[in-house]
Amino acid sequence: MPFEYAPAPESRAIVDLESSYGLFIDGAFVDARGGTMFKTVNPATEEVLAEVSEAGADDVDRAVAAARIAYESVWGPMSGRDRAKYLFRIARLIQERSRELAVLESMDNGKPIRESRDVDLPLVAAHFFYHAGWADKLEHAGYGPHPRPLGVAAQVIPWNFPLLMLAWKVAPALACGNTVVLKPAETTPLTALAFADICRQADLPPGVVNILTGAGETGRLLVEHPGVDKVAFTGSTEVGKAIMRSAAGTGKRLTLELGGKAANVVFDDAPIDQAVEGIVNGIFFNQGHVCCAGSRLLLQESIADEVITSLKRRLGTLRLGDPLDKNTDIGAINSSSQLARIDELVKSGEDEGAERWSAPCAIPDRGWWFPPTVFTGVTQAHRIAREEIFGPVLSVLTFRTPDEAVEKANNTPYGLSAGIWTEKGSRILWMAQRLRAGVVWANTFNRFDPASPFGGYKESGFGREGGIQGLGGYLDVEGNR
Repeated sequence: MPFEYAPAPESRAIVDLESSYGLFIDGAFVDARGGTMFKTVNPATEEVLAEVSEAGADDVDRAVAAARIAYESVWGPMSGRDRAKYLFRIARLIQERSRELAVLESMDNGKPIRESRDVDLPLVAAHFFYHAGWADKLEHAGYGPHPRPLGVAAQVIPWNFPLLMLAWKVAPALACGNTVVLKPAETTPLTALAFADICRQADLPPGVVNILTGAGETGRLLVEHPGVDKVAFTGSTEVGKAIMRSAAGTGKRLTLELGGKAANVVFDDAPIDQAVEGIVNGIFFNQGHVCCAGSRLLLQESIADEVITSLKRRLGTLRLGDPLDKNTDIGAINSSSQLARIDELVKSGEDEGAERWSAPCAIPDRGWWFPPTVFTGVTQAHRIAREEIFGPVLSVLTFRTPDEAVEKANNTPYGLSAGIWTEKGSRILWMAQRLRAGVVWANTFNRFDPASPFGGYKESGFGREGGIQGLGGYLDVEGNR
């Protein structure tokens, strides 16, 4: 008999939302000079949460100028020891306000509170703590005796992990002595604006961090601005290509973390129950809104039926609904446009002959939702096996030999991540050497740590974030110029 869950909603009262928000430039919230506003919406209810300013060209100029002055007069000349104090202070404030930030993230993004509370926020604080520790030790990081900051960093982040992606970018930039102009995604600006308030609370010098809200045009103006020394972007491959073209010949340093179509490879000696949990975490965590999601499941033929049966049984226990309910496993799709994209690709899978199975669950009347879905009978030619869906949709393929598994896993223009499930350590090492993926997980999936570098190959981008390797993207090492 299935468990009966009583509602366990987290209180919205802990979040104090303003009706409208300005831009954060030079240590203060200011109105956009164009006066244009846009709405940010709760994807679970379609409720308007707040109106947010849209930055234009004049605003980008102001923010970059403020960042340049702060870099040259305060932050760049400051000792690493003193920079570390600010980063530690920010990390502690994030911890103190973690419940508020988790609720705000779930309201603005649609992800379950259990994930924003137990995954996102602890990692956000951990990234600031980790990079604070490096701020006065950069000469020991392997980049030569006198690594220097680059200057002003333009950073553009996506909507799937709004505050975590901010931490991935802002923490190493500040630790290395750079100043920042950051643009959050149009659909999820609220935690970035809350972070701006944390910067004020931490007494961070004005201009060190600037937050510009807006859509794609704001991002384009920022990354193409001639006053920017470094561009860091996480998002779609197509936008990443456009940014790379715009940066060519400018001397700007560039880090791109783009799309993915990861293979999660399960061998016949894998512990099935453990693997099923890893498969679920690999693709249905955060509604599949994960660039490194294990969206292609490669099963060894002899266990394919057993794994699929067990997987369907497990998916039947997932709870879809209110993201603020602590029992919820599957939250809302972030936007109507993303839901339309998922619908289109799922229809293509059905039209091309793959067999669809969706977990039985009630879909709420309001908001944007999609049930956990599995496609079997998938070939490498199907769109659902080639294109990034960015939703809770899993494509299942089979293989017979390790060589075939490697060939199918690498048969993608992407190269961000992969997973291997087997009891043989030698097979894990053999596979990891041959998989063209920036991150390879063994008998787990979607495990992150600030001390571990993350990044991809091919159309998944280049450069690394996190770890010692991630520091290099924000340092001008002697001999590079």
